[in-house]
Amino acid sequence: MTDAPSTDRPDDALASGTRTLSLVTLGSRCTGLARDLVTARIFGDSAVGSAFAAAFIVPNTFRRLFGEGALSAAFLPPYTRLADADQEHDTNEAGPYALVVLRWLLLLTAGLTVLLELALGATLLAFPGSPERSLSLRLMMLALPFMPLICVAAILGGMLQAHKRFAVWAAAPILLNACILAVALPYFLLNTTPQAWAYPITASTLLAGIVQVAWSLAALKPHIRWDAATQAAREQARVMRRTMLPALIGLGTLQLNTLADTLIAMYPNWFGPTIAGHDYPLDTSSNAVLFFSQRLYQFPLGVFGIAVATAAFPALSRAAEHPQRFADVLTRGIRLSLFIALPASVGLLLVREDLVTVLYSSPEGSASGFTQDGVDRASTVLLMYAGAVWAYSLNQLFTRAFYARGNTTTPMRIALATVALNLALNLVLIWPLREAGLALATAITALLQTLVLALLLRRRSTEPGARALVPPVLAVLAISACMGGAVLLTQALLPGDSWARTLLRLGAATGAGGIAYGLLAHLTKRPELRWLLARSTQEQPDDG
Repeated sequence: MTDAPSTDRPDDALASGTRTLSLVTLGSRCTGLARDLVTARIFGDSAVGSAFAAAFIVPNTFRRLFGEGALSAAFLPPYTRLADADQEHDTNEAGPYALVVLRWLLLLTAGLTVLLELALGATLLAFPGSPERSLSLRLMMLALPFMPLICVAAILGGMLQAHKRFAVWAAAPILLNACILAVALPYFLLNTTPQAWAYPITASTLLAGIVQVAWSLAALKPHIRWDAATQAAREQARVMRRTMLPALIGLGTLQLNTLADTLIAMYPNWFGPTIAGHDYPLDTSSNAVLFFSQRLYQFPLGVFGIAVATAAFPALSRAAEHPQRFADVLTRGIRLSLFIALPASVGLLLVREDLVTVLYSSPEGSASGFTQDGVDRASTVLLMYAGAVWAYSLNQLFTRAFYARGNTTTPMRIALATVALNLALNLVLIWPLREAGLALATAITALLQTLVLALLLRRRSTEPGARALVPPVLAVLAISACMGGAVLLTQALLPGDSWARTLLRLGAATGAGGIAYGLLAHLTKRPELRWLLARSTQEQPDDG
């Protein structure tokens, strides 16, 4: 496995890091897609599927908030500077600092896990409720110990990225997916029920957490010395903790909104089909529909959108004191994000029905997987999510741009307003749109957050103005529109009246769209394509 090479220019490092992260993350997301395909066929759009989804989302939300989100955003810039200084002066400041942070994180997440376990256990004993409620609470209790493990592993992954070992952590989710698949696949050979098999599948995440921590520690061994914590390291950790809360809110908007969506969707499973004497607009399968739909828009976001922001963050941190270099890195990040995320949004919008049908329903004659009603509902949810994939990507990059300069307050204030707006829209839109209302609320708030962050970045610094970005963005939009035409034409020429033919149409439309986009980008000599493919500084253009 080859990590991103070290380079002298931030734009070179950004493209190389993005390419490495995207390629390795593509592999991990493919195994994740296989995991979702198998679990969707086991649980389907059912109450068991909703309970499993809720149990899986809770620890992963904390991973994204603490491990990959707020704590990483507050921890990584000083760690990167300390690691660079250690390498230059042959000192060891980064190791003790990381040790203090990891100990604190482990205590925090372990304590939070114990409190949540006690609360869920007391609730289960005092108010067992319906079988759906009991199953959901038990699965959540089983999954919660995964939280401290994966949060620690995520911070170790951030450290690896600071040492330009992008591929190692990007490959770590493959371990989680492999553990779940190893436990899930025997279901199809055994005479058991989805409810019974939900327990071992959920428990497999704990083994995966241990393996991921060990994997990351082994990869870090050549780069860090775990010396005893110094007073300077403790003081640096205290400063980091003060910046973490604003970062927690600012960078965790999408995760907080997703958690709110889950809580709203799980209401029928926990409290019944009515609220205040009225029929609740969602049912016990709503969370399963929502969860598996989210997995599909998160595929391009994780492979490409977050890869750009992750690769850019260390470069932005290093360039924070150099306005022109900082602007160059951010400009490249914006253009790379849009070059990848805009066609992803268009493609998902057009193939959503075929994608859900092929992945989550089963060929004729099989009773596993989603029902036709579940397919229709999931397709509508994906329609709402898909149009804002580019906004989710830019939000990750813009928020990190603020954090790289030590400004955690501005993104926090914007995020607080965004979370409040999302909750209000959720409670309104679920009545006419059911689960799709939750997705639409997330998309609307993401678009608004992107706009506000972009305006504030432009006002407060030397970051690229709209005029510099208009020509390349218009060019990418035009190419994406042509790609969409190729997808629509392919779909019109091929029938989709069976599962097998839908699979054929999906493959042909996806292939036609990918070829059309790549060919047009090449023929129009898009610099973004050359940045991604270039292997050295000399291959990368200075303009575009």
